[in-house]
Order: sequence, then C-alpha cells, then structure tokens
Amino acid sequence: MAKKVVIIGGGIAGISVMRSLHARKDDVGGGLDLTLLKREKSGWVSVCGLPFALRGWYEIEKTEINKPQFFIDQGVDFRTETEVSKLNLDESSVVLKTGEVLKYDYLVLATGRKPSMPASVTEAGLEGVYTFNNEDDARKIEATMNAEGVKTAFVRGRGIIGLQSAVAFALKGLKTTVLGGPSSLLPSGLDPDMGDMVKEWLEKQGIRFILERKEITRLNGVDGRVKSVVIGNGGAEEEIPADVVVIAKGMNTSTELAVAAGIETGESSGIVTDSVLHVKKGRGYIKSVFALGDCIEVIDGVTHRPKLSQMASTTVVQAKVVANNILSDLTGEPALYSSYEPCLSPTAADIGGLLAGHVGVTSEAAARAGIKTVSGKATKLIKARYFPGAKPLTLKLIFDAYTKKLIGGQLVGEATVAERVNELEVAIRVGMTAEVMRNSERCYDPSLALLVDGTIDAAEEAMGITTVY
Repeated sequence: MAKKVVIIGGGIAGISVMRSLHARKDDVGGGLDLTLLKREKSGWVSVCGLPFALRGWYEIEKTEINKPQFFIDQGVDFRTETEVSKLNLDESSVVLKTGEVLKYDYLVLATGRKPSMPASVTEAGLEGVYTFNNEDDARKIEATMNAEGVKTAFVRGRGIIGLQSAVAFALKGLKTTVLGGPSSLLPSGLDPDMGDMVKEWLEKQGIRFILERKEITRLNGVDGRVKSVVIGNGGAEEEIPADVVVIAKGMNTSTELAVAAGIETGESSGIVTDSVLHVKKGRGYIKSVFALGDCIEVIDGVTHRPKLSQMASTTVVQAKVVANNILSDLTGEPALYSSYEPCLSPTAADIGGLLAGHVGVTSEAAARAGIKTVSGKATKLIKARYFPGAKPLTLKLIFDAYTKKLIGGQLVGEATVAERVNELEVAIRVGMTAEVMRNSERCYDPSLALLVDGTIDAAEEAMGITTVY
C-alpha cells in the first residue's frame, strides 16, 4: 500500500519537499501518495521575483514557475485554495475547513510566514494599503501604483522587500518615503557603515528615508482610500502624502495550527525541531511529523542561538533533509539519512541596481552574543581599472577577536556580490582565519579580477597590517 505524505503549505518549502519525494516515489515499496495543501490558487511561484515584476522587468504571471495542473498531471494531489483547520497528531490526520479528514503516514508543516501589520493600519481599513507576501499582494500593489492620480508612496520597513518596493515606486515616478527604525538600512545583515552606502544610493533615486523611532499613528483617507500617513513617537507628528502604502516591517511565523496541536515553539516564535527537522511535542519529537521553512526556528552557525532564517536559500537545504529522511525511513537506505546543520543565512539582493550581500553575523549580533570582534574593510575595483565594468566593491570582514576566525562578511557594490557571499559562507563554515585568508592564493586576470583582491586588504586591516601594493 502506498505511503501517504501530506504537506501543508505550497511555498518553496512545501514544493521542494514534494518535488524531491516525487522524484523517488518509485523507489518506495508500494509507492508514495503525495498531497499538497495551499491557501493560494497558484502553483509554484517565485515570490522573490515579485518585486522585480513591479519594476516592469516582466509580468507578474511569469513568476509562476509551474501551474497546479502541472503537478496534478504527475499524479500529485495538489490542492489550491484549501485551508486546514486542525491537526490530529494522535490520529495521524488533518482536518480541512470543509470538514474533510485526510490521514497521513508522514506530515510536513511548511506553513510559512505572515506579515506584521500595525494596529493603527488595520483599524483604518483603507484601500491602497498592502502587505507584500505573495503574488496576490503584488497584483494589488501593481494595480494601485499604476492607477490614475497615484503620485505618492509610503513604505514601512527597511529590509529587502521594503526597499525593493520603494525602488519600484520611485522608478514609476512616485514620490516615495520609507520609514524605518534607527539607525540604518538592512540591519539584519549590514552594519550601519555598510547600510549607509545603500541609503545614499537610493537617495540619489529620489527616495526619502526617515530612520527614527517613529511609528504610524494613523492613516487618513478620502472615500475609503488612503491619502496620507501620520507618523510620530508620542511627540510631534508628521503627515506624509501617500496614495499607496506597503507595510513590510518584518514577518511573523505562521504557527497557529502547530501551536493548537501542542507542537512546541521557541524563543524566536518558530517551531522547534531536532537535527532532522522532526517537530517537538511534550518531552519528545514526533518521527512522523516534520517542519521546515519560514515557520521554524533554526540555530545560528556562529552564535549557536535560536533565530529565524526566512529565506528560500535556507529552505531548499531543509527540504532535502526532510525528503531524505522520509525516503530513508521508507526505503531503508541509510545513505539517504541527513541532518540540518546550524544556519549561516547567506543573502544577496539587488536594491535598485546596487547589490548588497551578507553571511554570518553583524557586529551588533556578535556583541549581543558576547563575541568580541575585530573587523577589516576595503573598497576596491573588481577588475583592472582600464577594463569595462571595473566597478567598485566594498567588503567588510568580521573576525572573532580571539580565534581570528571569520564569523561575518558584508558586501556592497554593483557586481560579483552573490558569488563572494557564497565564498565567504564556505570560509566561515570551515573556520578560516584572517591569516589564512590573507595568504590564500587567488586567481588573477586583469579582465576578471585584481592581482590583490579587496578580501586580502580587509583581512590585513583586521589583523592590524598595513600593506601598500
């Protein structure tokens, strides 16, 4: 008899597990019966591609990699616009809002995240105010920003999604204001000195930033549509015109189903799992129930403390672990067994033509964890100055002050950021020191790279070495 796997959630987490299991279904005696349940009506959507659709690079529809019928044709019970009302862990079943009960041999929770919405915004109930979490949000934002008479935009949030939304508005010609907390942009990945580079770049595109301890106190509207945002901090208030508003201030974990079923969540509000991503209930872990993606808590690879890592790059690794362990259990192949290691969260993003990336911890995160650091910073061209495309790149390396091991890297420039973030992720993972980094051989061709890369300069500065090349 086929083993039944029910996956709740149709984002990259659920889709990745489903695809990996489907690829090996014939290796399981009796086969696999795969059911995926998702609230949205779409199939597999590249959510990370949505902000660029708002910039006009392509239509929103093109971010749907596969439509639901694609998976249905492969024999997957792929259910859209379907919501689960209850998990019966003792009975190995889930209950849908329609009342239907689905039994499972394995359950995978990939319930994702949900936007954080200030009460002042929710209570206003005005049109033209959106979160940005999926393709439906993107369509609403696009329709509003392109509507006649829309001239101003307001974004609450200084992370990647907030800044990419602001860029789209500015490129459309809307007068755009971004409200974020002190003291700089992209604080989860960049120190203030690096975040300020992004701010200066975006200010040249006409975006105004308010980086103070202020919040939205109320929204004003006309005929049910937003017209302005009022911000303050208990003192003087400022009213900012806004025909479209995007709230992109952080994301909460979507764990209501899990909590109601008695599954444990941690200090970061994510679902607690073991090293193979089984969920925890009471004193033990449930071997037939897994969780992954934006809804779970991970362990930071540097501080070894719990955190969230709500990124697709994190999720695809977790999906392999979940699929491998279900398959190992069913096929008896020990080689398939795998565990999820502590997380370094490598990230790269295009913010209006400027690339920003990071991996590991920031200086502030290290300080919170009680780690004393030394750092080095360098700005150099990515190739010889006489070659086309010789753009500057600023790189900051953060080392443990005692071991001199690399624990964080930050990059801001117009090219080569993503590949360098991946390089630094490996360096942190293997415990590379500043001295080893300084003395490492690097490839050289004036059309591709400098003879002495900025990485060397940054490592030497952290070591207190000044070298003139």
